[in-house]
Amino acid sequence: MTMRILVTGAKGQLGWELLRQAPDKACDCVGIDIEEADLTDPVQVNRMVADIRPQLLINAAAYTLVDRAQTDPDSAFAVNREAVAHLAVACAAASIPMVHISTDFVFDGTQTDPYTENDPVAPLSVYGQSKAAGETAVRDSLDRHLIIRTAWLYGNHGNNFVKTMLRLGQTKREIQVVSDQVGCPTYAADLAAALLTLAERLSRPADILWGTYHLCGAGEVSWYVFAQHILQAGHRLGLVPAVAVTPISTPEYPTPAPRPAYSALACRKIDTNFGIACPPWEISLEKMLQRLAQHPHEAH
Repeated sequence: MTMRILVTGAKGQLGWELLRQAPDKACDCVGIDIEEADLTDPVQVNRMVADIRPQLLINAAAYTLVDRAQTDPDSAFAVNREAVAHLAVACAAASIPMVHISTDFVFDGTQTDPYTENDPVAPLSVYGQSKAAGETAVRDSLDRHLIIRTAWLYGNHGNNFVKTMLRLGQTKREIQVVSDQVGCPTYAADLAAALLTLAERLSRPADILWGTYHLCGAGEVSWYVFAQHILQAGHRLGLVPAVAVTPISTPEYPTPAPRPAYSALACRKIDTNFGIACPPWEISLEKMLQRLAQHPHEAH
């Protein structure tokens, strides 16, 4: 039986992948983005859910401009907290579950071991604070929810760190990248596939353990080493000329929003409860770059 899924943020990296993969997973995904509905308006949200009548809502919509959020907190909280609250309330009224995507930036980065779902949140930035507030909004309004924290998302659609490195590699022979921030790169195609597998499980809700889960690419790496892998593989695949990558420290590359120095996520819980895990980030990066080499229009 085909499951009808409402995907908000349909034009983002993750939403695009969910819609692309849905036909192969026997899912009927209806994509909504800002042109179709303003999620900060509860009237529009309620009408959207009533009209589409989904069996599940996956919220991939988010305000992700981390640095701009520092000077525009109202916009960040409107999308990452208020809109999320409206979605959760609408799902509760319609008696449907919700999968909400959150972030590693809810943590302060002071640990040296991967963060678990039980570790306290302590976001450093306005963006992180708004995402943490969105998590609370879901928990307060909807019992049947899955909050999925992911990290360092990249993909073939949209803008991300991988594409930025490739773009810079077209014109620069040397690129400086911070080496003292460590996390878990996550391929949007992997995350989308995992979420659609979760959706299939949610069609049999009796054994679902609702709550908060971590799901990201396996393994941890610094931005510097990640950039090295991107450009070396990109050069081998003919996407960029040879480029040198130089490590620098966070103080040498100041940004308006502070970033956690270490935000690797432990993903054992979702593997234990659902049998879901993402591949090692090196394997997924290679897959993404090979696809980009075959479909160069996706680089833009």
